[in-house]
Formats: sequence, C-alpha cells, structure tokens
Amino acid sequence: MASEIDHIAQLLNATLDAHHHRKAENALKEEAKKPKYALVLLRVVSTEDQPAKTRLAAALAFKNFIRHNYVDEEGNYKLPVDDVQTIKRELVGLMISAPPTIQTQLGEAISIIADSDFWERWDTLTKDLVNRLSPTDFKITNGVLEVAHSIFVRWRPLFSSNELNREVLHVVGTFGDPFIQMISVADHQIEANKNNPVALKGWLETMSLLIRLFYDLSCQDLPPIIETHLQPITLILHKYLSYTNALFDGEEDDATPLETLKSDICDALQLFTNKYDDDFGSYVQEFTNNVWNVLSSIGPQKRYDNLTSKALQFLTAVASVRRHAEIFNNEQVLGTIVEKVVIPNVALRESDLEMFEDEPIEFIRRDLEGSDTDSRRRAATDFLRKLLDNFEMLVTKVVSEYINYYLETGKSNWKAKDTAVYLFLAIAAKGAVTTAQGVKTVNSHVNVVDFFSQHIASDLLGEGVEPISKVDAIKYLHDFRSQLSKSQWEGAIQPLIQNLNSENYVVYTYAAIAVERVLFLTNEQGEHILPRADIQPYARALLQHLFTLVEKDTSPAKLQENEFLMKCIMRVLIVIKDGVLECDIESVLDHLIKITNVIKQNPSNPRFYYYHFEAIGALVRFCSTSSKIKLLDYLLKPFVVILTEDVSEFVPYVFQIFAALLELDPSTTIPADFKVLIDGVLAPAPWETRGNVPPLARFISAVIPKTKKELLEGQKLEPILTIFQNLLASKKTEQNAFDILEAVVGTFSGDVLAPFFKVIVTLVFSKLQSNPTDSYKSRVARFYHLVSARAGEPGLGADFFIKHAEDIQANVFTPFYLTVILPTTSQFARPVDRKLGVISYTKTLCDSEAFAGRYMKGWGFTCNHLLDLLKNPPKVAAGFGDEIVNEADVDDIGFGIGFTPLNTCKRGPRDDFPDIFEVDKWVSEYLKAANQRTGGVIARFITERIAPEAQAVLAPYLS
Repeated sequence: MASEIDHIAQLLNATLDAHHHRKAENALKEEAKKPKYALVLLRVVSTEDQPAKTRLAAALAFKNFIRHNYVDEEGNYKLPVDDVQTIKRELVGLMISAPPTIQTQLGEAISIIADSDFWERWDTLTKDLVNRLSPTDFKITNGVLEVAHSIFVRWRPLFSSNELNREVLHVVGTFGDPFIQMISVADHQIEANKNNPVALKGWLETMSLLIRLFYDLSCQDLPPIIETHLQPITLILHKYLSYTNALFDGEEDDATPLETLKSDICDALQLFTNKYDDDFGSYVQEFTNNVWNVLSSIGPQKRYDNLTSKALQFLTAVASVRRHAEIFNNEQVLGTIVEKVVIPNVALRESDLEMFEDEPIEFIRRDLEGSDTDSRRRAATDFLRKLLDNFEMLVTKVVSEYINYYLETGKSNWKAKDTAVYLFLAIAAKGAVTTAQGVKTVNSHVNVVDFFSQHIASDLLGEGVEPISKVDAIKYLHDFRSQLSKSQWEGAIQPLIQNLNSENYVVYTYAAIAVERVLFLTNEQGEHILPRADIQPYARALLQHLFTLVEKDTSPAKLQENEFLMKCIMRVLIVIKDGVLECDIESVLDHLIKITNVIKQNPSNPRFYYYHFEAIGALVRFCSTSSKIKLLDYLLKPFVVILTEDVSEFVPYVFQIFAALLELDPSTTIPADFKVLIDGVLAPAPWETRGNVPPLARFISAVIPKTKKELLEGQKLEPILTIFQNLLASKKTEQNAFDILEAVVGTFSGDVLAPFFKVIVTLVFSKLQSNPTDSYKSRVARFYHLVSARAGEPGLGADFFIKHAEDIQANVFTPFYLTVILPTTSQFARPVDRKLGVISYTKTLCDSEAFAGRYMKGWGFTCNHLLDLLKNPPKVAAGFGDEIVNEADVDDIGFGIGFTPLNTCKRGPRDDFPDIFEVDKWVSEYLKAANQRTGGVIARFITERIAPEAQAVLAPYLS
C-alpha cells in the first residue's frame, strides 16, 4: 500500500506542473480503473508527511472520483460495498481533523455521497456526528459542524417533498436537542475565553457554524425544536450582532470570525423575515434597528464588505414585506438611509481603485457580470431599488437631490460624478439589468436619454477623461440599451467602438461588452436592432482590433483571461454571417487557429474557449458551403492535434464542428482526411467521457450516410451498433443512441440490416417494458416510421419490422402498434416528425401485405390516424436550423460538467425525406399510383375498412 500511495502522490504532484499535467491526468485516469483507488486517495489525504499541496490535490481528486463513480443513474453503487463502507467510516473523522482547505473538498465529497445515501443508507451518520461533538474542544466540534453543514446545506435550494421532509425530521429528531445545547455551550465558551485570542476565534467560528445550521434546519419548514426555542435564540442573535472585542481591532483587509458570525446572523434574519413572518414578524423591528446600528458603526475597510452586503440584504428583505416596509416611508428616514448607508456603499473606495488598476478582469466581473452579489455596491443598489418599488415618488425625490449635489461637485471631482451616475443608475432602472435586454422598465419620474446627453455623453469620447468616467458612460449605454431607439444607436455605436482603442484594459473591455450586447439586441419581431448592414462597414477593422487585444500577451493563461473580448468576436461573426468572406476570412481563421494552438496547452477559462469555438462554429455555419474558402483545410490539422493530445476540454467542441462540416457538405462522400478518425471514434475509450457522447454520436450519424461502402467493406456496422446498444442502456444517453440508429436505418438496405435487426428490436422493446419516458416512446415511434417509410427500398417497410418483431414473440406487433406507435405519433409536435408519420402511414396503407391481409382493423386505424395528421399538413423548413443564433447565456451553462452544446453548430431536426415538399400532394399521388398498380384494391379497402365520414375526407386524395 505504501508504494501505491507514493505512486499516486507523484502523479498528483505532476498534475500541478503545467508541462506534465496532461500526461499525469491520463495516468490517473488509468489508476482510477483499479480497485481501491478511492481508498488510496484518502490515505494520501490523511498522510501528514505528504506536502499540503499533494494532500489537497488528493482531496480534490477524491471528490471528483466520487462525483462520477459513486453511484449510477439508478442510485446503485458502482464501487464495491466494502469500499463504500470504508469510505463512510473514515471520511467523517478525516474531515474533522483535516486543515480547512482540505475540509472544503472532503465536505463536498460528503455532500455528494449524502445526495445518494443520506439518510436511509447512511442512517448512523447524524448520531455519529452528535457523539463526536465536544463541549471543550472547538477544533473537533467545528469539524463535526462543518460535516453537518455540508450535508444539510443541500436542502436550501430544494423544493419541498415528502422524502425531503422525512429526511429533515430524521435529522431534527437526532440533532435538534444537541444543536440547541451547543448554542449555549458556544455562548459560554466565548464569554470564558474573551481574552484568549485563539480560543475566542475558535468558539466564534463554532457559533458561526451553528447559525448556518440554524438556517439549514429552518430552510424548508420551521422545526418544533426551533419554534420552541425561538425567543432565546433571538437573544443570542441580538447579543452577537452587537458583540465587540478589542482583540479584533486593527484588522484591515480580512474579515475576522466576528464579522463572519454577524454576516451569518444577517443571512438567517433574511430567511426568517422572508419565510416566517407569522412567527418572526414581532422581532423584525428590533432587528432592523440592531442591523442599522451595525451598518452605522462599521467603516469602509474590506473586512466589513461581506457583513455590509448581508446586512443590506436583510434590510432589503424587510423592505420586501409591505407592513415592515412602512418604517422606511418617511422623507427624513429615507434621507438618512441614503446619506448614511447607500452613498457610503456606492461611492468608490481605495480598494475599488486598486482592483481597477491591479486586477482589472476581476473588477469587471464583479461590477458588470453580476458576480458581485456580495459587494457593497450591489447590495446597496438592491436595497434602494426595493425602497423604490414601494415608494417610487418619494425615493426618486430624495435621491435626486443627492444626485444633483454630486453632479455639481463632480464638475471638479470625477469621483463625486461617479457616485451621481451610480445613484442615477440605481433609481432609474426598475428591476434587474437583464442579460438579454438590459433595463427593460424605467422609473417614469426620470428621463434616461436626457440624463445621458446632458451629463454622460461627453465622457464617452472626451479627451483627458478619467478611465472610470469612461467606464460609467459605457456602462450607462450597456444598461439602458433597450431604451435607445434604432436611430439613437446608429449614432452611438461608432463612439462606443472607438473606445476599444483605449489603452486602459477596463475601458476597452467594457466597450467590447457593450458592443456585443448591442449586437445581440433584438426588437419585438426578433430582428437585430443593428443588423448586418449596419455592422459590415466596421466589421473588418473591428475583428482585427479585437484579435490584437486578445493576443496582447500570448502566454496561455493571459491570452484566455478576457472572455468578454472573445464573446464580442463571436457576436460580430454571428451578425455578419457570410459577410466575413469580405473581411479577410483567412486572417480571421489564422487568428482563431493561433489562439487554439496556444490555449490547448493549458485550457483554464471555460467561458473563453466556449466563445472561441462558437466563433469557429459561426464560420462553419455561414461559410462552409462557400467556394471562396475550404474550411476543412484550415481546421483539420489543429483539430486532429487536439484529438491526438486528448485535450479533453476541447474534444466535444471539435466533434461538434466536424459534424456540422459534414452535415453542411452537399457531397455524398466523406473527405479522405476524415476516414482516419473513424477507427478512433469506434474505439471504446472516447465514449467513457460523458461529455464526449453527444458530439461523438452526432459525428458518427453524419459520417454513416457518406461512408456506406467503406463501413460495409471494413465490417464496421457491428461496432457502430455495439455503441448504439451501450448508449441505449442509459437514460442519459438513449437519445444519442437513437441518433445513431436513425442514421443506420436511413442509410442501409434491409438485407444489410436483417442480421442485426432482431437484436435491435429486442433492445428497443425491452426498455419499453420498464416505465419509459415520453421522449423515449417518441424516438421509438420515429425509428419505426423510418423503417416503415422506406417501404419500396430493398427489403424495408412495415412488413420488415413486423417480421423481425414477430420473430422475438408471436403477436407482439399488435399491442406495440396500438399502444405505442399510434398514440405517440398523434402527439408529435415537430413538423419533421409528423411528416415522417404521414409518409410511413401512407406507405403502410399502400405497400404492406400484413396490413392488407392480417391487420384489417389496423389498416383502418392507420387510415384514420393519417387523416388526423393531414388536417394540418406538416411543412418542414429547409436548412440547418434557425437563422438567428441565440446561444445560451453562459451563466446558465455548467462548464466542465458533461457537455456544452455549440449553438452556432446546432442542427435543425433531421428530415429523412427532404425531396417531399408538399406532403398532402405527395399522399394523393402515392395513393392514386398504388390504387392503379393494385387494380383498385386501395379504393376497395377504403370502402370496406373505414367509416363513411372518413371515406368522404379521403375521396379527394384518390380523385
């Protein structure tokens, strides 16, 4: 075991080395397949002789291993039961004794295990935690409480359910009384150790954890134990909101345990104000005064940042309850709030200016992208806007006086003007600044366009203007972009673009953000406010300049630091579509490939490389069919290197782009360069990474129709169907399985498919037995119709399907057709699916011997269902998908987890019969031809097998 531990430790150390991390990560993947790997990682974590960074890397690797390998989709253990028991037995004790950074990782691992096992498969855990609590050793107790919080915090975002309620009751039953007792213990120990810095800090952390648990235990419903003890608990909350100790004086930057405790108390107060007004309402007034006193007594130092924002969030919660909000409904009170709380917290501080200069990208993310949810500015703005919701006219009047004062002062002091602009932004916008539209509703008592032209426009292009004033001007345009008309934007876009030439990092980045959002902006008809014609004249220079900014520093970390620039490049390419062919597309490609080759060395910013591949996807979408450029010649080499080096972060993007190139290529053959990829894709290894599955399935589906001959000659159909079988076994990949199956069934003739078809149908049917989802049944119906609709091609059609189904079990087709195919098809929503159903039903009526003779009633049912589909004949739009590319906002995308789709490469629904345009006309021609071919048999079946009303509806199709 010792040598194993050393070997894993060496590999973990190598993953921290930028030059060797890829090789080490691949070696660890191989180690992870061996038995006891998780236990070896825990041994590394627990070995105190190992360096701290190695133990932390082991804890991180353990957490990630547990996330992917602990249980399957059904909740069954993927690890041996002995390993599971050992992990549960050792993990809690290890976390309790570990240093804080390692505790965090192990806490997340415990939370993952708890998701599947707590509480019924780990019902001893709560009791075990209670037994470990110590009234005298804060280190042990804090470890125990950290474990408890890591499990119970999972409840906070969940919707109520019987199962969840049972879990909470189980916890409260065991943990409730010790929790209440522990509050008294911690309070006593804080008093007893008020002059002992180490112990005081430790017991304040205990109280902090107890307040977090107070929140966890109350987040779903108010437990009786807390309801009973609410009054004494509120006394503790009051006490520690007001608590001071000279031992913490002198700290400047980092929050002490005292500020953290007060922040946690404000969090709990916010929950109780929002959720339990009946029980807690009588305490709100006193806590409002108490929190107000806290805000009035703390300064601008960074150590108070989180406490300030949490305190303001509590006051926002108070202002959200109308009867409590009345305490603010007074001009003098509002004046005091604005002067004493709002203005000090929206005004720029030295720490903001330092961040502006020293960490510009962090300044931007915090200020503009909403990652400053715990910043003073954001919290003060949210509080002011909540007051505005309640008392719009009064708040506008009070704040406007301060805005005018700071505008006047701002004539000689740019910081004062920044405060004025920020106050105006806060009261002019009603509701949040949305990602898509900016501010959608404005305060009717102000004029945002006049304010811009009078006070801000001059800063946009003025010489010698402070960078932050320029940023304010750009941000103003960004926030109120929906409020400007098209003609106003036509005047504003060029000055905005000119700010990309600024030497200041924050200014040019803000300009890129604003340009990108304006190009994204659409009117109510879904048309771009600034369409391609407005941007095309600037596009070439704009793209070149953006690439220059991205490539200023070509080290992998710095080059991919600024995702906002890459997002702007992506947006320009999406808006100008094939207009990029006029913008020196070779240069654009050279830049994109250069960037690819740099960042693949160490992908570190998922947002940047997502936008990067969307930009490449835009070129593929709009230019791949152009005779002016051969995109594959540019992309193949760098992309094959990515696959060869197994840059796992990029592989799913590469296969999406390759698939799109194939789908858009009108030729019926595959470029020779792609053939070398097929064997690699058919091997098991690439499919082991879940994020690879959707793009690989799509790539194979695109390859199959173009390599029919090669696949048969190389005997590759069987491995393809093995992949289908493996994917069908999991709910998460069954849709990808059907993508591959449809490509196979749509490509090969019945004689080729016959040897495999019984197994395919058996697999499909067996999943229908176990409570299938509607989406599964929908794919089964599409698969059936695809086979049925190919009647007339060698060996296929409804009879081919029926023969192989009946080989499995006699008479199995009838219930399958009646309970799955007919009802599911009638629920098809997509025109392309309904069109396939129409073709399948029509060919069944005309070509199937089984329906002609054996299933006479079924013939009638089929005819009626066909007529239902023809009431609104499906019309399928040609093309690759929607013209406007609305990529998902990246904040909604879980990067690094699973698969991130490229919206520029999104496929339209698969149309297997693109040559059939007017479906009802085709049905008429097909029925008439079949009737003639069979000497009137179809007409006879119509009179014999369907009701007179249906006959009347069908008559025009045969006339």
